[in-house]
This record gives sequence, structure tokens and C-alpha cells, in this order.
Amino acid sequence: MDRYIKQLKLNKIGLKGQAKIEKSKVLVVGVGGLGSAVLPYLVSSGIGTVGIVDGDNVELSNLPRQVIFNEDDIGFSKVDRAFNKLKKINNQTKIIKYNSFINDDNVKEIFKNFDIIVDATDSINMRYLINDACVQLKLPFVYGAVYKFQGQVSSFNYNSGPTYRCLFPNQEGIVENCEDAGVLGSTVGLIGMFQLNEVIKIILNFENVLSGKLLIYNTLLSTQHFFNFKKSEQKKVKGIIESNYISFNKADKIKNTLFLDVREKKEIPKIYLKNGVNIPLNELSIKNKLLKKSKNIVIFCQSGKRSKIALNLLKENEFLNLKLMTENAIEISRIINK
Repeated sequence: MDRYIKQLKLNKIGLKGQAKIEKSKVLVVGVGGLGSAVLPYLVSSGIGTVGIVDGDNVELSNLPRQVIFNEDDIGFSKVDRAFNKLKKINNQTKIIKYNSFINDDNVKEIFKNFDIIVDATDSINMRYLINDACVQLKLPFVYGAVYKFQGQVSSFNYNSGPTYRCLFPNQEGIVENCEDAGVLGSTVGLIGMFQLNEVIKIILNFENVLSGKLLIYNTLLSTQHFFNFKKSEQKKVKGIIESNYISFNKADKIKNTLFLDVREKKEIPKIYLKNGVNIPLNELSIKNKLLKKSKNIVIFCQSGKRSKIALNLLKENEFLNLKLMTENAIEISRIINK
């Protein structure tokens, strides 16, 4: 136990606590900025099994905040590169990698193998997916989010406590992610450390887990505030994610489906689908007449905000068969180009 001697000296941990840590199974969803902060410390603390799930590749713009990667990793799978580096940190930890994005088709199959889920994503829609799966599987999930110089942390569904939907009943597609709003690496790293702390507290049954509490930290002012919230009565979730949403793979199998890209024509990546059409959001109020109301229309954009606006606009024009894509344009591009 020489490796963990400093942890063992803590009265609240000791041999019994370390044994709990070694028996735990933690899944980190997303190997971006938050995941890069959480994963090395999870593995080095002696977590028995760590899962990593992400379908993305490393890009140059990732490096300032995703410090688990370096320039040699650009263009390669995040999960594969993270796996190799984490094994060098602690080869006693079992690391399971899932080189894909989670969606409503695979989320429960992946989640059921773990005790705690860590949300290290950058997508509002993905958080509802994580939340709903955790509620169904009775798993706690540790939430972290960053907006410019501010971060948020909470632990949802802990001991059947409040869930993400209790705090944010309906927030899909209305909040910018860090790709749209910008972010500083140090802010992401700090929030990731708060998430890690929550994981350890849950494993060891410590008091003061952030269940029913939202920690809001401002890195510019070095201030923190707590927002208390209670469990609310909610309608039973029929599926994994709200019926307005569908994954690309599932939608692509449905006949009479039209994929509607509401991004500007100059935006990248360019996506070419035989059953797809690009009508920018600012033209949709006029050009929606070009769309057939008999089609199953699945809408996507870069972050999800414009898709939600487009859906409401088409509803006002009496379109009925509408869905929002769970994946954004970048994720769809990678799926179809595999």
C-alpha cells in the first residue's frame, strides 16, 4: 500500500476507505477539458475500474484545456490516447474504453457496468440523456459545467435525491457551450477537481455531498455560492431522452426522413446527406414552404440552440413530424465519415 500511504493516513479513509475506492467503478463521459482534469486523479487515487467514453478525435484547439493530450495526439482518437496515458499512471486500475458517443441506443448498456457516472460533456442535450439513464438505472451522476469564467458542480440522483431535471426542468438547446462562448483552461481544470472530490465523497459515504446543492464558482472573482434545490415531482420518463430528440443512427433507419441542417452555408464541417437539406435558420421562415409536411424532419445545427428555434418555427407552420438530433454537426460528420 506504499502507493496510497498519504491517503491511508487520513482518518476518514484508512484501509477500509481505500478498499472501497479500489472496489468502485466510475465512468467518465467525455474526454474533453473536464475529463482531462478528472481522469488522471481518478486513476492515481486507486479507483478499481475507470470507464472512458468519447467518439471524438484530438484537435489542435483542444490542447490548451485538455491537458491529458499533446501535439503528437492530434488527429487520433481521444479515448485511445487517454487509455495509453492512464495505464502509465496506474496499471493496477482496470480501464474500459468506449470509442463512441453515447446515445439513446447504447447509454444504458454502457452505464449498467458502473457505480458512478461523471458528466464531463459540453452538451445540454447530453446531460438530459445522462440524467434519464441514471434515474432509470438508479445511479448517481456528478455534474460539471463551465460557462466562460464560471463553473457549476452538483451530484444528482444521489441516494434517490434530486435529479438534473429537478434543477433544470427544460433547458435543451438554449445555453451556449464552450465552443460558442469560449473558455479558459484553468476554469475547466478547477471544476474538474470539484467533480473528482464529489466522486470520492460519494464512494466513501462522506457527509456534505452536493446533493440538492449547486456549487457556482467564479474564477475571476474567486467567489463561490451555493444554490439549494429540492426534488420535484416529474412525469415518468418513457424513453431515455425526451421524445423531441433522436440519434442520427436511429433516424437514418427510418424511411421518409429528411435531415434539416439550419446552420449557415459557410459553416464547417460540410455535411452531405442524400436525404439532407441545408436551410439556414434566418431563411427558414420563408423557405419552409420547400419542405414536405409528410416527411419526418430531423433538425440539427452546431450547438443545438438554432435547432430548437427551428423546431418551434416549423411547429407554428403546422409541421408535425419533427425531431431534434441528439448529436451536433461535428459529431454527425464523424459518424458518417467513419
